[in-house]
Amino acid sequence: MRTQICSMLVLLIMLTTPSLAFTEENAGVPSDIPESLRSSVETAVAKVKPALVRIEVVVPRYSEGREIKNEGSGSGVIITPEGHVVTNHHVAGHATRVVCTLSTREKIEAELVGRDPLTDIALLKLLPEEPREFPTAAWGDSTQVRVGDHVLAMGSPMALSQSVTMGIISNTEMIMPRWLGPFRRLEQDGEDVGSFVVWLGHDAQIYPGNSGGPLVSVEGEVIGINEIRMAGLGGAIPSALAQKTVASLLEHGEVIRAWLGVSIQPRFRYDERETGALIANVMKDTPADEAGLQPGDYLLQLAGEEIDVEFDEQVPLFNRFVADLPIGETVQATIARGDEELTVSITTTDRKEAVPDQSELRQWGLTVRDISFLMARELRRPNQDGVLVTSVRPGGPAGDAKPALESRDIITSVAGNPVKNVEELRRVTAKLTEGETEPTPALVQFDRREQEFVTVVEIGIRELRDPGLEARRAWLPVETQVITRDLARTLEDERLTGFRITRVYSGSSAEEAGLEVGDLILQVDGMELEASAPEDYEELPVLIRQYRIGTSAELTILRGEERKTIEVELVESPRLAREMRKYRDDNFEFTVRDITFFDRAREDWDEVRTGVLVEEVRSGSWAALGMLSVSDLIVEVNGEQVPDVEGFEQMMEAVAEEQPKTLIFKVLRGIYTLFLQFEPQWEEAI
Repeated sequence: MRTQICSMLVLLIMLTTPSLAFTEENAGVPSDIPESLRSSVETAVAKVKPALVRIEVVVPRYSEGREIKNEGSGSGVIITPEGHVVTNHHVAGHATRVVCTLSTREKIEAELVGRDPLTDIALLKLLPEEPREFPTAAWGDSTQVRVGDHVLAMGSPMALSQSVTMGIISNTEMIMPRWLGPFRRLEQDGEDVGSFVVWLGHDAQIYPGNSGGPLVSVEGEVIGINEIRMAGLGGAIPSALAQKTVASLLEHGEVIRAWLGVSIQPRFRYDERETGALIANVMKDTPADEAGLQPGDYLLQLAGEEIDVEFDEQVPLFNRFVADLPIGETVQATIARGDEELTVSITTTDRKEAVPDQSELRQWGLTVRDISFLMARELRRPNQDGVLVTSVRPGGPAGDAKPALESRDIITSVAGNPVKNVEELRRVTAKLTEGETEPTPALVQFDRREQEFVTVVEIGIRELRDPGLEARRAWLPVETQVITRDLARTLEDERLTGFRITRVYSGSSAEEAGLEVGDLILQVDGMELEASAPEDYEELPVLIRQYRIGTSAELTILRGEERKTIEVELVESPRLAREMRKYRDDNFEFTVRDITFFDRAREDWDEVRTGVLVEEVRSGSWAALGMLSVSDLIVEVNGEQVPDVEGFEQMMEAVAEEQPKTLIFKVLRGIYTLFLQFEPQWEEAI
């Protein structure tokens, strides 16, 4: 689910599915449908089903200074032969990758043509390998829909195969309940969807996954786009509104609307006035403000039309009327202020986006966004200059600054360069870090509420350093456990102290000398071992490390009831995981290291086994979406064998330069071999 739900008081779901009346595998008509409807339903399903699509998306979420990728799904319907697909904005409006599955099970990638948060509509375009015509569904007229009409909800609940449920229209004017309050509404990118949309309420069952799927009449026409479920009822965006939005997206790639900067509400219940709308808010520096409108005025006429808003259901209709006014033209408004009626002139302007998109600045460890006109007013700022911090990565450059940057801080200057927006901040960052191999300290000026601060941020991504080698020591190639008092009593000799061998490494000097699992090591070169408690586990390793590499030690052991002396060569200790060379891929966000002796022993890999071992996979990364896991051994990249970390780094640098559409890793995961496919959106995410 890809939307902000603004109430916890009702079950309100942005739908990204129905009790399955019939599905792709059971394509017949449900047995409980009345015989009189059976033929109509069969015909309607046959008309729309070929145009029905399941939509799978990768959508970013921004938290702790990172862009976190999430997978989701929804539904859509093809409405042009060229392959344009209508769905919800909250399904695909922010997607960095979209794949559509047709009713034939064919998968086709799609691109976003445009989106409209205010009506929660997004328009996609299928991208087949060869141009072709697609089956389409026809729009119906939602203004002719009546309560009691039978309807079909079609879509892909929970990303299942296409399915259909049936119900009736319950309400043709469904709105958000007043008791949710004016600031607890259904929001998309800062827009109140309920201020513009009056839903078709219906009882055809829908659940997450149905979002964007069509609501279909028994004539086989699309009369709505399913969006929400509230208190047991489904809500669909009427086709009359959806079709108008789609037409604008097709022509302009966006929806262009007029704006006055005024909010209205219905007249009070016992108001003496019989017409007009109560002006609730007038935003500063807007056309309504410049025209002299004030909260408490009654708007009686606008652009020659009588205004009558007595009920909540009429508010969205008024907002749509304003949105359709010609942009940049002056219209007349008649208002009532007390006992006086006034006529004023208002010059409309275009409606700007309420909340700009977020993006990640890896070299800062921040996520940020531009400041819109509306946000500037809410933040009490004189203009839209600056970059709003939306989250900070703990331990990142901005998070380690003193004082550290915080969410809702506004960056205004970097290294003496004024910063008005995210694009300028990116340019300044690129200039400061160009050619640098270490993070670059920069003086950063930022506003925090009413105060102005400065701090120093070391901008840049710190490279992983070679951990260096620890001093090589002598090593006895076995694993052991302490002979505790309890173990000694079990062995019927409470005087026993020392170590029991739990593993002898294959092919090692210990195996060649004849040591075996179960042997009890009691002495080293005649020196009694005193270990008798778990905390004494270091006695034997510490003693062995005092020998020179390549020398031998005589071990006195007890095997069963036989005491023996075995001479063993002490070899060089293997390198530990913390000593191995590492590589961090910042595009796919995972870290690998070279294989250790202990990795080979644990996994039973022979000496010719090559590859790199995954140490970390960041949640919400392209690597995580591709199902890469910690402890995977990457052995091939696009069919090319991985020798070690150095070779793998070169491979991934080449991948970043070529930016292929897909990348395939062959990995070993325990006893299994897997092929993992990654499909990054290079332009958006890297």
